[in-house]
Amino acid sequence: MITISLCMIVKNEEKILARCLDSVAELADEIIIADTGSTDATKEIAGRYTEHVYDFPWVDDFSAARNFAFSKASMEYIYSADADEVLSPENREKFRLLKETLLPEIEIVQMKYANQLQFGTVYNFDEEYRPKLFKRKRDFVWEAPIHETVRLTPVIYDSDIVITHLPAESHAKRDLENFHRHCINGYRLSKRLHGLYARELMLAGDEEDFAQATDIFLESAADNERDGEEMAQACCVVAKAARLAGDTITFFKYTSKVIAEEACSEICCEMGHFYEGNEDWEEAAVWYYNAVYETSPILNLQAGGRESLEGLTRCYEQLGCPEQVQVYREELRRRG
Repeated sequence: MITISLCMIVKNEEKILARCLDSVAELADEIIIADTGSTDATKEIAGRYTEHVYDFPWVDDFSAARNFAFSKASMEYIYSADADEVLSPENREKFRLLKETLLPEIEIVQMKYANQLQFGTVYNFDEEYRPKLFKRKRDFVWEAPIHETVRLTPVIYDSDIVITHLPAESHAKRDLENFHRHCINGYRLSKRLHGLYARELMLAGDEEDFAQATDIFLESAADNERDGEEMAQACCVVAKAARLAGDTITFFKYTSKVIAEEACSEICCEMGHFYEGNEDWEEAAVWYYNAVYETSPILNLQAGGRESLEGLTRCYEQLGCPEQVQVYREELRRRG
């Protein structure tokens, strides 16, 4: 049976920390908790479960905090958990069986992260795999009988364990503020983070968030080192920011850039919102239809689904077309 260090970073989680630890503590051979500056009873609650509670001064860097927690681990594997996660009894038993039977060559175990859409997040799916269990010390292995090489890619196992995500509140505002702060301080977003920032804006950003992000994504749209995917993401953000700000010239400039290459659902949806805002119901309906049926989303699945279908319903209500209204209401119900 493998041994497991449970590693967590926490701050002001007194309402939910015990719920998380009660569901997973018995699976861990040690528990490591790094507190990044709690002002409530979080540390006292953590102390009921482990003596390994450490203070880590917050440096505006989640990776630094997680690396610190991982550095304190001493078991074979590290399970990384957040305070708003819960393992059900059924999945706790699956985890126990995994612990008893995991093959030693497995270096990363992925688990399904569920209930992601309860609050606005950077995720489009309610359930998807995430890496959760990590081998603490990696074994380097030579491969191939000729032209041998060291295996660099980790051995990953996709388990059937489901972790329930039960956040007490949306973290979108916090995350968007962190993105903005790092960018204005000169941090260049990787392709992955560029997509996550754009996605979180399109899924959960408000007018203030888009106003803050405009210059950042204008710079991305003009950056020749960004690829076509990143350029399209940047144009989606800038176009929506311009529509919210009432900047028609900028709006059409950046929607046109995407349409000229390959239109996406987000841009068509934004065009629908624009014409709906100007009470041009027929033109708005055309663009909402294109968002749903003629293009695909690149950031927000709902731009090609519920958001645009609701737009079609409103437009045909205004146009006095009850049969079309019923068609799109049925489509909304079918898609859930």
